[in-house]
Amino acid sequence: MTALDAALEILRQDMDNAKSQSAYYDLFLNANFFVPSLDAQSVEGAAEAMEEGDVLPMVIENEGNDYLMLFDSRERLNAWAEAEVTCVEITGYMLAATTMAPLHWALNVGSDYSRQFLPDEIAWLRGVVEQCNAAAEKS
Repeated sequence: MTALDAALEILRQDMDNAKSQSAYYDLFLNANFFVPSLDAQSVEGAAEAMEEGDVLPMVIENEGNDYLMLFDSRERLNAWAEAEVTCVEITGYMLAATTMAPLHWALNVGSDYSRQFLPDEIAWLRGVVEQCNAAAEKS
C-alpha cells in the first residue's frame, strides 16, 4: 500500500472531510505517475503530426468517455496491461496543468485503489496548480 492508497482509503471513509480531501489531493499532485504510451509509428497519421520527443499517451474509451490511464507504480501498470509496456513518467501537477476537458483520468485500474477523475475535478486541480504557480512567482 502506497501513501496515496492510504490517503484514498481515508478519503473514501469520509468524502466530505476537507482535511482528508486536502491530504489526498496534495499527495496526488506531488506524486509521480506512469502513463502507458503508444508508438507513434503504429498510429496512422501520428508520426507526421508529432515532433521529436513528443509522447502519444494511451487513451481508452469507455461508455462514451475518454480516459487517460494513470498508475502510481510501474508494477501496477504492467499488471493492468498483463505485460511490460512503454510508458512515460509524469508528476500529478503536470497532469493537472496539461489535461483539458473532456478527458477523464483512470487511476490504478485493476487494483483495490482505482479511482476515476472527472473533467470538473481535473479542472479544479488545474486551478490549484495555477494558483500555486502564481504564488511562487510572486515570492
